[in-house]
Amino acid sequence: MTDQQQTPDTAAPDENADLAALPTSAEREAAIDAEIAAKLPPQPTGGEKQLPLVFEAPKGRGKPPAHLADLDPAGRKKLLEDNGLPGFRAKQLSTHYFARLVDDPAQMTDLPAGQRDQLVSTLLPSLMTELRTQTADKGTTRKTLWRLFDGALVESVLMRYPGRTTMCVSSQAGCGMACPFCATGQGGLQRNMSTAEIVEQVMAGARSLERGEVPGGPGRVNNVVFMGMGEPLANYKAVVGAVRRLTDPAPDGLGMSARGVTVSTVGLVPRIRQLKDENVPVTLALSLHAPDDELRNELVPINTRFSVAETVQAAWEYAQATKRRVSIEYAMMAGINDQAWRADLLADVLYGETGERDWGWVHVNLIPLNPTPGSRWTASDPKDEAEFVRRLEARGIPATVRDTRGQEIDGACGQLAASEA
Repeated sequence: MTDQQQTPDTAAPDENADLAALPTSAEREAAIDAEIAAKLPPQPTGGEKQLPLVFEAPKGRGKPPAHLADLDPAGRKKLLEDNGLPGFRAKQLSTHYFARLVDDPAQMTDLPAGQRDQLVSTLLPSLMTELRTQTADKGTTRKTLWRLFDGALVESVLMRYPGRTTMCVSSQAGCGMACPFCATGQGGLQRNMSTAEIVEQVMAGARSLERGEVPGGPGRVNNVVFMGMGEPLANYKAVVGAVRRLTDPAPDGLGMSARGVTVSTVGLVPRIRQLKDENVPVTLALSLHAPDDELRNELVPINTRFSVAETVQAAWEYAQATKRRVSIEYAMMAGINDQAWRADLLADVLYGETGERDWGWVHVNLIPLNPTPGSRWTASDPKDEAEFVRRLEARGIPATVRDTRGQEIDGACGQLAASEA
């Protein structure tokens, strides 16, 4: 084991989240975990290899060091005091990190020189190392490969558009959902990321924008989408903790609007229902990809546990509770799920059997399939995409085809694989 891989003396909180800010009881957590694990999927038939669904990260990996982004203000103060340092310095460090976007201790001149290094190492330890940044779209799309403290690799993508910037962040190193058309899903799950590791991806992007390193001049992160590596709701506590840090007012957090945050899921139904009770009105993006169970069982294996009907119902309940429109993500695959009749079926599913879902609660986001190594699927013909959109809109369901970015650097949807090659 190298020095970089050794487990720090001060580890991040259990499940890598700020439990003080997450009032969910241990009993409820255990019940939800049991519900998710209860229904065993059928064994794959035929000769085609199918990866198993994995809900728990492998045991035995160390935890990243505790970081102020893991903690609420009281927790930050306590961590300093537990290390013999003045607790009031926590607010100063938080201001540097979240408000001033400073990561160089030399610029933290309001901290006493004799204590500065210890204060920084206690609350702002290094969490990840940039290995490589690739660019596309004249530098406005940037995919960064990060090495975490234990050697795990993850990727994040910054996408700058006229008037706004979106950060696509990872929530796990790898993914256990085994979707066969996704490069991340085919790589398996290594471990969950901590709240601070998730937040730091956003902060790194924010610092790059502030310093004018992205074409277009200084700017700020406007949107964060949990659509990078991993299934966000399988790392529930850390992801909700990260959402709270991003939306807490500065200097406690980054001060983003919750409406600028999107959390994606393949459909962990109990977690969707739990998320609607968190009082954080983020946008929910449901990766549906098929309107019928037979096909979705193949494309999105979690469907063998939670059917299309169950999953869409949970998303509808989320929209009702939060008054936030749900995004239905649908990767268009030639001859697989792009038939006109499937557009009609999708409309039926979204409206419900009796048409009870009668307000504009969804937007369908069609995604041209991005190529991944060894995939047997290809992108739909643009004419078929246009007909799919027309069919949905004829039923009163808004639909658009996503403007895919970063395909040439393997930074588009479904392409993140975190390889050093």
